[in-house]
Amino acid sequence: MAVTILFLGPLRDLAGAETLEVEAPLDWSGLLGSVGEEVADQLQQERVNVACAGRVLADKTALKAKDGDEVALLPPVSGG
Repeated sequence: MAVTILFLGPLRDLAGAETLEVEAPLDWSGLLGSVGEEVADQLQQERVNVACAGRVLADKTALKAKDGDEVALLPPVSGG
């Protein structure tokens, strides 16, 4: 039973990997504890979003990922 965490953009560089498999189920505190201190610090900023099973969460702290889910960590978008 696993959840796949997908690191996008600069969060991938901080994590040092594109994906991470963690044991399911996964909640907000479990996510913060799984991704390393630098990524966890970024996740706690309002401008970083979290998607679970293809849906961006309105309240990322309400994360409840289950077996087979993909959790995508979405850095802020910049550009013109």
